[in-house]
Amino acid sequence: MIPTREEFLEKVCYTPLVFGRVTKKLVVNMSIADIKNLVNKIIIDPETTIIKEGKNYYLQNKDIELVINSYNFRLITANRK
Repeated sequence: MIPTREEFLEKVCYTPLVFGRVTKKLVVNMSIADIKNLVNKIIIDPETTIIKEGKNYYLQNKDIELVINSYNFRLITANRK
């Protein structure tokens, strides 16, 4: 079963390395706070689709896809579609 958006907001966590990975993959220069805000906006957006494949959740919104580990809700990466 896919968790609710509220569960994602409560449980999403980050490693120090993921912030560099996100800025590199999205080709943006964002602060840690900006990245967290972007992730939260994508999670709460009703247009975001949430799919579980294997051990990861894929949150797809417009031109950005977030990859979140389904066991610990850790953000793995973000991809531009």
